[in-house]
Amino acid sequence: MSEKIYVTYNDVHKLCQEGAKELEKFNPEVIIAIGGGGFIPARILRTFLKRSRGDRSKNIPIQAVGLSLYEDMGTDDYEEKIGKEIIRMQWLDFSALNEHKLDLIGKNILIVDEVDDTRTTLHYAVSELQKDLDALAEKLGRGDEKTTLLVFVLHNKDKPKNAELPADMMSSGRYVAACTTGDEWIAYPWEADNIDEHTRLGLAQKK
Repeated sequence: MSEKIYVTYNDVHKLCQEGAKELEKFNPEVIIAIGGGGFIPARILRTFLKRSRGDRSKNIPIQAVGLSLYEDMGTDDYEEKIGKEIIRMQWLDFSALNEHKLDLIGKNILIVDEVDDTRTTLHYAVSELQKDLDALAEKLGRGDEKTTLLVFVLHNKDKPKNAELPADMMSSGRYVAACTTGDEWIAYPWEADNIDEHTRLGLAQKK
């Protein structure tokens, strides 16, 4: 891993603005933010996606999921690790969503995170969400309704991944990375103790 890259709030804003241009053609109807790095990009994306549809359009609902990644478990067997390496700290309560009239079946759902590093978290989020939605659709007799998942990340690290996303998602443009980097240490502004110094360092790197 090489130098530390300081990403400013302005950088995040602009990356979301650019990413929204790619995503708007899929008409996202629900946003799911992976905490904690997906929260702020998800909120900014909603603004630009709403504007692309006209100011009178309704806000796109944002839901949150919390996933935690285990430390190295001492095994190289990825298939053994994948179900154990991720902990669901927070997941969607489909019964509560139905009570609030938020129906996810048949919708275009955008999953947002800040960085695609090893791809383990994104793989888990996409596969588990798809599995849960398929089970719910079958239970409700709505298996013929197509639910489409999209992914947006601020940064994709160009490095070997521990997992893959669905081939049709990648080939159809439903995976959008606003920026591709090497395997650098990316410092996001919401992690900064001193935001003024963080911003100064970020601006200095651009010169």
